Amino acid sequence: MAEFLKIYPENPNPKAIQNVVDVLKKGGVIIYPTDTVYGLGCDITNVKALERIAKIKGVKLERSNFSFICHDLSNLSDFVTQIETPIFKLLKRTLPGPYTFILPGANTLPFPFKKKKTVGIRIPDNSIALEIVKVLGNPIVSTSIHDEDEILEYTTDPELIFEKWNTKVDLVVDGGYGDNHPSTVIEILGTDISVIREGKGSIDIF
Repeated sequence: MAEFLKIYPENPNPKAIQNVVDVLKKGGVIIYPTDTVYGLGCDITNVKALERIAKIKGVKLERSNFSFICHDLSNLSDFVTQIETPIFKLLKRTLPGPYTFILPGANTLPFPFKKKKTVGIRIPDNSIALEIVKVLGNPIVSTSIHDEDEILEYTTDPELIFEKWNTKVDLVVDGGYGDNHPSTVIEILGTDISVIREGKGSIDIF
């Protein structure tokens, strides 16, 4: 049975954040809040944890379209190839925010993602998610948790999420009610910008 941990987004408790990080470092899988929907995540450096998430989602790890949740843009070059200055400025202007940017993958991607030509980068505007990644010291790999209900595509109540997922994950972070709109997905290849999915983030800037 998973642990259920309340963390307040206004001022995330450092001990609680460390608790989450300890679970991640041990290869645990967590559910945590973002600025959009609740996400399923693990440490990007732990292959067994990555395989667990792929199994939960019913996909092959090497073919998965998981996002990398980063604390800021400082380590972007570890995961994506060099991007043009105007594109970098665009990222700085819109992040943290409810966007997933699909960018060309670098040669230095972690082992399971070596063959991927593109990667999804997220810096959510959520203090809990950002603190977890900051204290962990590297990104977490993440995917949205969908609901089977055809009308309610995403569950927003962390207690209901816990009820459904507590046997599949190691920890559920209760960061308050989530949103039920996923991130807006923007693909940037060179200087070509395409809106792949319109979600919570405004597309006017693009």
